[in-house]
Amino acid sequence: MLEIFIAVLFFAFSTTITPGPNNVMIMSSGMNYGIKNSLPHFFGICFGFPVMVLLVGLGFGVIFDRYPNLHQLIKVLGVLYLLWLAWHIGTAEPQAIKRGEKKPFSFWQAALFQWVNAKAWVMATGAVAAFTTVQGSPFFEVLAISLAFFLMAFPCVGVWLVFGSLLRKLLTNPIMQRLFNITMALILVLSIVPVVLELWQFYFAPAA
Repeated sequence: MLEIFIAVLFFAFSTTITPGPNNVMIMSSGMNYGIKNSLPHFFGICFGFPVMVLLVGLGFGVIFDRYPNLHQLIKVLGVLYLLWLAWHIGTAEPQAIKRGEKKPFSFWQAALFQWVNAKAWVMATGAVAAFTTVQGSPFFEVLAISLAFFLMAFPCVGVWLVFGSLLRKLLTNPIMQRLFNITMALILVLSIVPVVLELWQFYFAPAA
Protein backbone atom coordinates (compact mmCIF):
# COMPACT_ATOMS: atom_id res chain seq x y z
CA MET A 1 0.00 0.00 0.00
CA LEU A 2 2.88 2.37 0.85
CA GLU A 3 4.56 1.71 -2.48
CA ILE A 4 1.32 2.52 -4.32
CA PHE A 5 0.86 5.71 -2.28
CA ILE A 6 4.39 6.86 -3.15
CA ALA A 7 3.68 6.15 -6.82
CA VAL A 8 0.47 8.20 -6.58
CA LEU A 9 2.44 11.05 -4.98
CA PHE A 10 4.81 11.11 -7.96
CA PHE A 11 1.86 10.98 -10.36
CA ALA A 12 0.11 13.79 -8.48
CA PHE A 13 3.26 15.91 -8.48
CA SER A 14 3.98 15.47 -12.19
CA THR A 15 0.41 16.24 -13.26
CA THR A 16 -0.19 19.09 -10.80
CA ILE A 17 3.05 20.99 -11.46
CA THR A 18 2.64 21.04 -15.25
CA PRO A 19 0.85 23.89 -17.07
CA GLY A 20 -2.91 23.76 -17.21
CA PRO A 21 -5.93 26.02 -16.64
CA ASN A 22 -5.53 26.02 -12.84
CA ASN A 23 -1.85 26.96 -12.91
CA VAL A 24 -2.20 29.53 -15.67
CA MET A 25 -5.07 31.21 -13.83
CA ILE A 26 -3.38 31.21 -10.41
CA MET A 27 -0.20 32.65 -11.92
CA SER A 28 -2.26 35.35 -13.63
CA SER A 29 -4.05 36.03 -10.35
CA GLY A 30 -0.75 36.28 -8.48
CA MET A 31 0.55 38.74 -11.02
CA ASN A 32 -2.58 40.90 -11.11
CA TYR A 33 -3.72 40.77 -7.48
CA GLY A 34 -0.75 39.54 -5.43
CA ILE A 35 -0.44 36.52 -3.15
CA LYS A 36 -2.67 37.70 -0.31
CA ASN A 37 -5.67 38.53 -2.51
CA SER A 38 -5.20 35.28 -4.48
CA LEU A 39 -5.22 32.98 -1.43
CA PRO A 40 -8.96 32.14 -1.69
CA HIS A 41 -8.35 31.09 -5.31
CA PHE A 42 -5.29 29.08 -4.22
CA PHE A 43 -7.11 27.24 -1.41
CA GLY A 44 -10.11 26.65 -3.67
CA ILE A 45 -7.86 24.68 -6.04
CA CYS A 46 -5.99 22.85 -3.27
CA PHE A 47 -9.18 21.67 -1.57
CA GLY A 48 -11.53 21.55 -4.55
CA PHE A 49 -9.58 19.18 -6.76
CA PRO A 50 -8.93 16.44 -4.16
CA VAL A 51 -12.65 16.53 -3.30
CA MET A 52 -13.41 16.11 -6.99
CA VAL A 53 -11.04 13.11 -7.18
CA LEU A 54 -12.78 11.58 -4.16
CA LEU A 55 -16.26 12.01 -5.64
CA VAL A 56 -15.24 10.80 -9.08
CA GLY A 57 -13.59 7.74 -7.57
CA LEU A 58 -16.62 6.95 -5.41
CA GLY A 59 -19.21 6.91 -8.13
CA PHE A 60 -19.35 9.80 -10.54
CA GLY A 61 -17.29 7.81 -13.01
CA VAL A 62 -20.03 5.18 -13.16
CA ILE A 63 -22.62 7.85 -13.96
CA PHE A 64 -20.55 9.23 -16.82
CA ASP A 65 -19.84 5.75 -18.18
CA ARG A 66 -23.60 5.20 -18.30
CA TYR A 67 -24.40 8.65 -19.69
CA PRO A 68 -21.43 9.70 -21.87
CA ASN A 69 -23.40 12.59 -23.36
CA LEU A 70 -23.61 14.17 -19.90
CA HIS A 71 -19.84 14.08 -19.61
CA GLN A 72 -19.47 15.63 -23.06
CA LEU A 73 -21.98 18.34 -22.16
CA ILE A 74 -19.89 19.26 -19.11
CA LYS A 75 -16.84 19.46 -21.37
CA VAL A 76 -18.68 21.81 -23.73
CA LEU A 77 -19.69 24.03 -20.82
CA GLY A 78 -16.13 23.90 -19.55
CA VAL A 79 -14.71 25.00 -22.90
CA LEU A 80 -17.15 27.91 -23.10
CA TYR A 81 -16.36 28.93 -19.53
CA LEU A 82 -12.60 28.77 -20.15
CA LEU A 83 -13.00 30.90 -23.27
CA TRP A 84 -14.89 33.45 -21.20
CA LEU A 85 -12.14 33.37 -18.57
CA ALA A 86 -9.48 33.82 -21.27
CA TRP A 87 -11.36 36.89 -22.51
CA HIS A 88 -11.67 38.14 -18.92
CA ILE A 89 -7.90 37.75 -18.37
CA GLY A 90 -6.84 39.08 -21.77
CA THR A 91 -8.96 42.22 -21.55
CA ALA A 92 -8.14 43.02 -17.91
CA GLU A 93 -6.88 46.59 -17.72
CA PRO A 94 -4.12 47.09 -15.10
CA GLN A 95 -5.77 50.30 -13.90
CA ALA A 96 -9.14 48.57 -13.59
CA ILE A 97 -7.53 45.91 -11.39
CA LYS A 98 -5.95 48.57 -9.16
CA ARG A 99 -9.31 50.31 -8.78
CA GLY A 100 -10.91 47.01 -7.74
CA GLU A 101 -13.19 46.71 -10.78
CA LYS A 102 -11.76 43.25 -11.45
CA LYS A 103 -11.62 40.71 -8.64
CA PRO A 104 -9.76 37.40 -8.18
CA PHE A 105 -11.57 34.08 -7.88
CA SER A 106 -13.22 33.29 -4.57
CA PHE A 107 -12.68 29.97 -2.78
CA TRP A 108 -15.95 28.50 -4.06
CA GLN A 109 -15.45 29.75 -7.62
CA ALA A 110 -12.06 28.03 -7.75
CA ALA A 111 -13.37 24.84 -6.12
CA LEU A 112 -16.38 24.56 -8.44
CA PHE A 113 -14.21 25.41 -11.45
CA GLN A 114 -12.58 21.97 -11.13
CA TRP A 115 -15.77 20.37 -12.45
CA VAL A 116 -15.51 22.20 -15.78
CA ASN A 117 -11.73 21.90 -16.04
CA ALA A 118 -10.87 19.32 -18.67
CA LYS A 119 -7.36 18.69 -17.31
CA ALA A 120 -8.83 18.06 -13.86
CA TRP A 121 -11.13 15.38 -15.32
CA VAL A 122 -8.21 13.69 -17.08
CA MET A 123 -6.11 13.74 -13.91
CA ALA A 124 -8.94 12.50 -11.66
CA THR A 125 -10.18 9.67 -13.88
CA GLY A 126 -6.64 8.68 -14.88
CA ALA A 127 -5.47 8.41 -11.28
CA VAL A 128 -8.50 6.41 -10.17
CA ALA A 129 -8.19 4.05 -13.12
CA ALA A 130 -4.45 3.55 -12.70
CA PHE A 131 -4.09 3.21 -8.93
CA THR A 132 -7.17 1.33 -7.77
CA THR A 133 -7.15 -2.48 -7.63
CA VAL A 134 -9.78 -5.18 -7.82
CA GLN A 135 -8.68 -6.85 -4.58
CA GLY A 136 -8.23 -3.65 -2.57
CA SER A 137 -10.72 -1.51 -0.69
CA PRO A 138 -12.14 1.02 -3.20
CA PHE A 139 -12.93 3.60 -0.53
CA PHE A 140 -9.49 3.62 1.12
CA GLU A 141 -7.67 3.50 -2.22
CA VAL A 142 -9.63 6.47 -3.56
CA LEU A 143 -9.12 8.26 -0.24
CA ALA A 144 -5.35 7.69 -0.51
CA ILE A 145 -5.32 9.03 -4.08
CA SER A 146 -7.25 12.11 -3.00
CA LEU A 147 -4.86 12.64 -0.08
CA ALA A 148 -1.87 12.44 -2.44
CA PHE A 149 -3.33 15.17 -4.65
CA PHE A 150 -4.14 17.24 -1.57
CA LEU A 151 -0.54 17.03 -0.34
CA MET A 152 0.93 17.87 -3.75
CA ALA A 153 -1.47 20.71 -4.53
CA PHE A 154 -0.04 23.19 -2.03
CA PRO A 155 3.60 23.18 -3.22
CA CYS A 156 2.81 22.69 -6.92
CA VAL A 157 0.09 25.32 -7.27
CA GLY A 158 1.94 27.54 -4.80
CA VAL A 159 4.96 27.71 -7.09
CA TRP A 160 2.82 29.18 -9.86
CA LEU A 161 1.22 31.67 -7.48
CA VAL A 162 4.59 32.87 -6.16
CA PHE A 163 6.00 33.09 -9.68
CA GLY A 164 3.06 35.25 -10.72
CA SER A 165 3.59 37.47 -7.69
CA LEU A 166 7.28 37.90 -8.58
CA LEU A 167 6.28 38.93 -12.09
CA ARG A 168 4.00 41.53 -10.50
CA LYS A 169 7.09 43.21 -9.05
CA LEU A 170 8.98 43.02 -12.34
CA LEU A 171 6.21 44.05 -14.73
CA THR A 172 5.50 47.48 -13.33
CA ASN A 173 4.84 48.94 -16.78
CA PRO A 174 1.07 48.82 -17.57
CA ILE A 175 1.87 47.87 -21.19
CA MET A 176 3.95 44.90 -20.02
CA GLN A 177 1.15 43.88 -17.64
CA ARG A 178 -1.32 44.00 -20.51
CA LEU A 179 0.97 41.87 -22.69
CA PHE A 180 1.31 39.37 -19.84
CA ASN A 181 -2.45 39.11 -19.47
CA ILE A 182 -2.91 38.61 -23.21
CA THR A 183 -0.20 35.93 -23.21
CA MET A 184 -1.85 34.10 -20.31
CA ALA A 185 -5.21 34.29 -22.11
CA LEU A 186 -3.69 32.75 -25.25
CA ILE A 187 -2.03 29.97 -23.23
CA LEU A 188 -5.38 29.25 -21.57
CA VAL A 189 -7.05 29.00 -24.98
CA LEU A 190 -4.29 26.68 -26.25
CA SER A 191 -4.80 24.44 -23.21
CA ILE A 192 -8.34 23.63 -24.31
CA VAL A 193 -7.48 22.81 -27.94
CA PRO A 194 -7.15 19.04 -27.19
CA VAL A 195 -10.59 19.11 -25.55
CA VAL A 196 -12.12 20.92 -28.52
CA LEU A 197 -10.61 18.32 -30.89
CA GLU A 198 -12.01 15.52 -28.72
CA LEU A 199 -15.46 17.11 -28.75
CA TRP A 200 -15.28 17.54 -32.52
CA GLN A 201 -14.37 13.87 -32.85
CA PHE A 202 -17.24 12.85 -30.56
CA TYR A 203 -19.97 14.93 -32.22
CA PHE A 204 -18.93 15.35 -35.85
CA ALA A 205 -16.44 12.69 -36.88
CA PRO A 206 -18.05 9.94 -38.99
CA ALA A 207 -18.36 6.58 -37.34
CA ALA A 208 -15.83 3.99 -38.50
